[in-house]
Amino acid sequence: MDVMWTIFPGQDPVKLLQQYPNRWILLHLKDLAKGVQGDLSGGTDRKNIVVLGTGQVDYHAVLKTAQEIGVKYYFIEDESPNALEQIPQSLQYLSNIKF
Repeated sequence: MDVMWTIFPGQDPVKLLQQYPNRWILLHLKDLAKGVQGDLSGGTDRKNIVVLGTGQVDYHAVLKTAQEIGVKYYFIEDESPNALEQIPQSLQYLSNIKF
């Protein structure tokens, strides 16, 4: 599951993880800037990809649920023009999150 692309069209990644617990073995971790209105276009400006935990995704709930259902692999997927600055911040966020 690419978490940001579930949020973009208005879906809830936690509900999808719970609904299909045997479907997911890996997650692409990406966050969508607050205030960005998603749609069904399948595209957004790369500048809308932000540091994990600063956007619209409730990563606490996503990661807790993913752990509960046995997701094995997690990939930070930062395609923003600021990826070199954002990835260390995302790693810091992930190292401090508790669930």
